[in-house]
Amino acid sequence: MSALPSIPGAPPRRPTIVCLGSAQTLSWASSYYLPAILAEPIARELGVSVPFFFVAFSAALFVSAAVGPGAGRAIDRRGGRPVLALAHVLFAAALCLLALASGPITLMAAWLLMGVAMGSGLYEAAFAALVRLYGPAARNSITGITLIAGFASTIGWPLTAAMEAGLGWRGACLGWAALHVLMGLPLTLWLPAASPLSPDARTIDLPSAQATARETEGPVARADAPRDAPGDARIGARRGTAVRLSIVFAVVWFISTAMATHLPAMLQAGGMSLSAAVAVGALIGPAQVAGRLLEFGLLRHVHPLLSARLAALTHPLGASLLMLLGPVAAPVFALLHGAGNGIMTIAKGTLPLALFGPAGYGASLGWMMLPARIAQALSPVIFGVLLAQFGASAMWVSALLAAVAAGLLLSIRSGDAVAGK
Repeated sequence: MSALPSIPGAPPRRPTIVCLGSAQTLSWASSYYLPAILAEPIARELGVSVPFFFVAFSAALFVSAAVGPGAGRAIDRRGGRPVLALAHVLFAAALCLLALASGPITLMAAWLLMGVAMGSGLYEAAFAALVRLYGPAARNSITGITLIAGFASTIGWPLTAAMEAGLGWRGACLGWAALHVLMGLPLTLWLPAASPLSPDARTIDLPSAQATARETEGPVARADAPRDAPGDARIGARRGTAVRLSIVFAVVWFISTAMATHLPAMLQAGGMSLSAAVAVGALIGPAQVAGRLLEFGLLRHVHPLLSARLAALTHPLGASLLMLLGPVAAPVFALLHGAGNGIMTIAKGTLPLALFGPAGYGASLGWMMLPARIAQALSPVIFGVLLAQFGASAMWVSALLAAVAAGLLLSIRSGDAVAGK
């Protein structure tokens, strides 16, 4: 596939990737990965149950879903630097409020504020910032920051545990807040400013009725509608593709969160010991990084739609092997699931860019990821009920859902875009 052009005068990529990737590592480690270490000590001291703590965490995910489209729209208009800088301030404020929590109300308030920070400061916002800087050529930059931030749990969990052991959970929260102010904020302010938008490059929301015939210049229009099709037909095809992608992302993030929450218990229900289940689960993180390296190396030469199709097939393949062969296939499942999940993390940024182009990318990605954030928030409860009801056979449900996602990706006609024309 031929290289896509970059925005003329775009800033150097490597410093941007390092700064933004490091800031993303901090943001993920101090928000999404925080409950795994601090949920129990916080709940115990505040006199609430651990499930209530995770209800507050789920509420943060709902808030992040609601904030996402607006944050993306702001990045489309002003660039990523001011929005991401504000997100670090919000992360620090939420962590300080969490450190000062005295009961369920202040705990919930802290996580709701954290949700605002997550919606304006995690991957979708970072991807939008890169697209705003580099236009259609942002794919490798998106992959680069996910490679760095892929170690957020590897770094975050031990650091959180160390701060909690030495300073208590309140001290750990304040320590992360200080890192946002002293490291995250400066890194973000060092990012290059986005160039002003020209009058013909204003934000276009994919679900919006304001989409114009100009949208038909992108690859999706060439793929989903004939060249001589009326403008309304092309816009309708574009919206249909956006809806399918939204469903795919919702399914993928439902499964990803379900596995992150329930995989050890599910493997135990299938006959594995706790230690063996934990060892298998530990393979997923390295497999995710390996999948991202594969995307950065071999798969960057193909269209992101092909990468996403291959990634969507890994979970149903691994799950089928696990259910048919039993625990002996558990490591294979973990490697396949992890690699596919790592590639899909990149695809949620690169696929909409390749299919719809850079115009209005931030707001469009925010809308497409909204169902995924909701599914992510509901996943632990829903899959927990399935696991309690069906045991290890609940894996067939996730396999079926992943197969549906793969089918939806196969239904998107890439046409000239895949050929790289």
